[in-house]
Amino acid sequence: MTGKSLVYIIGFMGSGKSTAGKKLATSLGRVFVDLDRKIEEVAGKTIPQIFSEDGEGEFRKLETDVLHSFESEINTIISTGGGTPCHGDNMDFMLATGLTVYLKMTPEQLTSRLLESTGQRPLLKNIPDNRLNGFIAKKLASREKWYNQANLIIEGKNLDINYLAALIKKSQPV
Repeated sequence: MTGKSLVYIIGFMGSGKSTAGKKLATSLGRVFVDLDRKIEEVAGKTIPQIFSEDGEGEFRKLETDVLHSFESEINTIISTGGGTPCHGDNMDFMLATGLTVYLKMTPEQLTSRLLESTGQRPLLKNIPDNRLNGFIAKKLASREKWYNQANLIIEGKNLDINYLAALIKKSQPV
């Protein structure tokens, strides 16, 4: 690791990356960035609009460009999108420029959380509720080869922010 104080929160959609990132930033006295919100700001449209108007390929290119724009930042916690580590060189970039934290959850835990927000998530909008768990299990299995490269792998359910903050401080002494 380069000694930079970037922390990337990765994991499947619904794993609590944004919530954890905000709490960690407060606990550690750092800046918080939600990568998806930053992408929307740069694009001038929502993630669902980008997917429907420009396609996933264009979204992934923009996502990589925005992610790489943080390379020189310090003292920043960045929550990524669920697919961010799985495209292009994004995982290698995050590993080279900061500390990566994977919020690990089971397909059943994720399904429980995501059942109420499928319409807001482009990858889930056409998945019927009774097929959601199977879809998540398959998608999660395909993404774990990237997620499991994280520097820290933490159980996402009932996450103890103080414990995670202590691990980060230990991994990145100020």
